[in-house]
Amino acid sequence: MASRRVRSFSVTARAMRSRARNTEMTKTLLAGVFLLVSVMAAPTTAQFSEPPLMDKLQAGYYRLKIGKVDMIAVSDGAAAFDILSIVPNEKKEAAARIMAKSLVKTPVFTSVNAYIILLDGHTIMVDAGTGEVFGVKLGKLPDSLRAAGITPESITDILVTHIHPDHTGGLAVGGKKLYPNAKIHVNKKEIDFWTDKSAEAKADGPTKGFFGQVAATVGPYISSGSVQTFEGEAQIFPGIRSIPAYGHTPGHTFYMLEDDGQKIAFMGDTIHVTDAQFEDPSITVAFDVDQKQAAATRVKAFADAAQHEYYIALDHMYFPGIGRLRKVNVGYRWLPAPYINDSAKR
Repeated sequence: MASRRVRSFSVTARAMRSRARNTEMTKTLLAGVFLLVSVMAAPTTAQFSEPPLMDKLQAGYYRLKIGKVDMIAVSDGAAAFDILSIVPNEKKEAAARIMAKSLVKTPVFTSVNAYIILLDGHTIMVDAGTGEVFGVKLGKLPDSLRAAGITPESITDILVTHIHPDHTGGLAVGGKKLYPNAKIHVNKKEIDFWTDKSAEAKADGPTKGFFGQVAATVGPYISSGSVQTFEGEAQIFPGIRSIPAYGHTPGHTFYMLEDDGQKIAFMGDTIHVTDAQFEDPSITVAFDVDQKQAAATRVKAFADAAQHEYYIALDHMYFPGIGRLRKVNVGYRWLPAPYINDSAKR
């Protein structure tokens, strides 16, 4: 009898240990799935939930000239984001090591910038910020515009580098146009991709989640006939041309403004890991639809900008996001545009 009790207890103990192991395995698996989903999903307001550092708005705009053309960098805000979570595993260590040289650790304050060009009666904006998509730390673009003396109604044209929600989320609020008089200029490859149901069905990672936001933000401009497409390299305005920069998205596009011997290239999402990708342009992120092509585009763009010494404007570089590149032994050095405040007028 005692022997049977011992055997019974032994069997029960083994069963309990087995269930415990299965439970732990299940927990581990679920944790892994949760981590994968968190990394691969688009950023959410929860990822920007740390208490804000500032209790009052910054100025949010910066004026400059390219040749004789007036330009304004405008801020949509900035928020701390775990940037290493979107770097491929094989590049995480290298990215962290390079970031450490600049005394930067993740999470990193990620800026969202847009740019105004005042050209021959047109008030042109490059990209449109986040709108309501990522919470109150971002979505400040309308406030920055008004502070700079620009109303949403006065925007005549918007040059879209690509249709990601942090670049087109601010086009509409509540499904209604925020820029009622603006014409949207976008690469045909880009608009075709994001309005293609078959492309949505085949997409994975964060790209899949982005499709659902297009109808509410870009949709009102499509339905009103306010979207004008172009293909490849095209002259959009006198002095402004498009440059294909595919990879981050299928139709990702730069815009080059030239006047009086000076140039600036608006490079959209060429940079995400601001303190690492200049030294190692091969570092990509989960948001790149085509990782290999995105890296190749960045390598080519950096080399050209450094060789010809023109300014570049980056949507996620620390505000105002404008500077030049100098080739160094390993990668490139970022040379921020000087802050100039020498107007005699008050």
